[in-house]
Amino acid sequence: MKIIPCSIPDVLLIEPQVFGDERGFFFESYNQRALAEQAGITAQFVQDNHSRSAKNVLRGLHYQVRQPQGKLVRVTAGEVFDVAVDLRRDSPTFGKWCGYNLSAENKRMAWIPPGFAHGFLVVSDYAEFLYKTTDYWAAEHERCVRWDDPDLAISWPIRETPILSAKDQAGRAWREADLQTAG
Repeated sequence: MKIIPCSIPDVLLIEPQVFGDERGFFFESYNQRALAEQAGITAQFVQDNHSRSAKNVLRGLHYQVRQPQGKLVRVTAGEVFDVAVDLRRDSPTFGKWCGYNLSAENKRMAWIPPGFAHGFLVVSDYAEFLYKTTDYWAAEHERCVRWDDPDLAISWPIRETPILSAKDQAGRAWREADLQTAG
């Protein structure tokens, strides 16, 4: 496995070793010992989530103010532009974002530690997105920052208006976001 720090060094891209031949391919999508030894990720994962979204669906930017979740994310079909925003007030990268492409083809995964908002945009016809979380989803603690907030200035690869859920349409501006104990 190859570990690649993003522009925010705590966010890591993970390239698994893929074994392929005329039959197809095989790779370990999760190995607790290897992640601890090679990436320093010792998180206990408690929940797996799987979503399927159509082209131009944008999900995020989501986080929890209590029970912050670390996420190990990957795409099993299609491609997304994935984004993490640092919510940790004591961090030198507070309010900064990093973005990268995850796809079924590149088989990359991303580690997004607790204390980050997360979102993604589907850039293929559809995408299936899988992720492990370090804490349970808690509706009462979930918050959303607007995907298009001018203070964050995320460079989404958007060609048309994204498709948003009602929750994401109602996301708060970065300056008004409830960050209580987000990280």
